[in-house]
Amino acid sequence: MLKFAICDDEPVMARQILGQLTDYIKEKQLAPYCADLFYDGRSLLESGCDYDLIFLDIRMTQPDGMETARMLRKQRNHSLLIFVTALKEYVFDSFEVEAYDFLVKPLKTDRFRRTMDRALRSLKQRTLKQILIRRGNSCEIIPLAQIVYCEVQGRKIYIHQNDGTVIDYYDRLEELERRVDGRFFRCHRSYLVNLGYIRGCNAGQIVLPRDERIPVSRLREQNLTQALLQYMKERNL
Repeated sequence: MLKFAICDDEPVMARQILGQLTDYIKEKQLAPYCADLFYDGRSLLESGCDYDLIFLDIRMTQPDGMETARMLRKQRNHSLLIFVTALKEYVFDSFEVEAYDFLVKPLKTDRFRRTMDRALRSLKQRTLKQILIRRGNSCEIIPLAQIVYCEVQGRKIYIHQNDGTVIDYYDRLEELERRVDGRFFRCHRSYLVNLGYIRGCNAGQIVLPRDERIPVSRLREQNLTQALLQYMKERNL
């Protein structure tokens, strides 16, 4: 079941977003689903935020939408965030919190539907793509969206996930690289990184969430930039 949250301190606007969402869901026949309304960032944060997609107004009483989004990311929440605001100048700040998209008030139905089309494709990809890891007599299924990066040490691969857990198993990094999809880039002979988690590149190091850093080979820096640009282009189709 798809789970949505709408957070806007203007009840009329919150209901308008809900109406657009309800019409879209019915047209696409996507039931079952649920949609919860919140009128301030604090109540959203206190809810646990177990949502696939969150519509978030920026201009609210403290914490405002941007601060609420920062708190969500600090809690390692990976819901898709779609900001809704009348102020276009906030679009650049939205990148800081990994916003998926930005809708300007008053909402335009065509724009809303295009955004939802892309968001649902992204959610479907998150759900469907996974790999099976064998560890002795046991195995684990890991969604690719949860993998931040992988590193090889000796004969073992260590998979670092977005919740901070690390899984290790015996294999070759070349074999893992063959099994994952185009969101992963071989940035170093010992590292494979998920492009979706890269926050920057500086002095031969890739910056990841929580200020983790992994090396990028000098000869692969240009290819990394091209891969990131292509990834961003595909994501915003």
